[in-house]
Amino acid sequence: MKITYLGHSCFLVTTAKARLIIDPYLTGNPLAAAKADDIHVDYILCSHGHEDHTGDALAIAKRCHAQIVANYEIAEYFGAQGANTLGMNPGGAHVFPFGKVKLTLAHHSSSVNAGLNPIYLGNPCGLLLFADGKTVYHAGDTALFLDMQLIGKYPIDVAMVPIGDNFTMGPEDAAAALDLLKPKLAVPMHYNTWPPIAVDPQEFVEAAAVHDHTVRVLKPGEALEI
Repeated sequence: MKITYLGHSCFLVTTAKARLIIDPYLTGNPLAAAKADDIHVDYILCSHGHEDHTGDALAIAKRCHAQIVANYEIAEYFGAQGANTLGMNPGGAHVFPFGKVKLTLAHHSSSVNAGLNPIYLGNPCGLLLFADGKTVYHAGDTALFLDMQLIGKYPIDVAMVPIGDNFTMGPEDAAAALDLLKPKLAVPMHYNTWPPIAVDPQEFVEAAAVHDHTVRVLKPGEALEI
């Protein structure tokens, strides 16, 4: 499995049987490592409704004939606009040709057009991806919460966790999350895109190292293989 960081909370995941993009926000993203028109995937996974996690979902879905996988409200929202979607909800899992996706809890909010006419788009979620014998956890946007210890009962190979503070966990809480999740490797996300979430990822690296957690900071465009 190859995981490529595209900036903010967006990752391209290449498995033996499919290509997936998580939280596609490339258009308008000052740190994006790719253009939406250059993305070719089979599935699109969205953790919650905010535009910095779903911004390119519809366009990519229509161009690639890819399926959007998200909570029920997000799936219905994009389905009404002509996309192929699969609606799920926290605690639920679905088996795909490439493996399995399970939605987890996340503590955040979820809407579009928040500054104009907010449209509620269901509960925010984290994503557990099981493929190629590996387990990947994308926390979405979330606060630190104790039930992460239940997610940590899975043998997580890679955990992507937000560290930008203000809207989500900051470096210290993200490091505390690793105590509950116990991943083999952690990758920070959702930071430095705009001033309110500006943070030095080294703060997370150092906080995580206190309890011997391994962190790899990926620059947009960088990839790792597991």
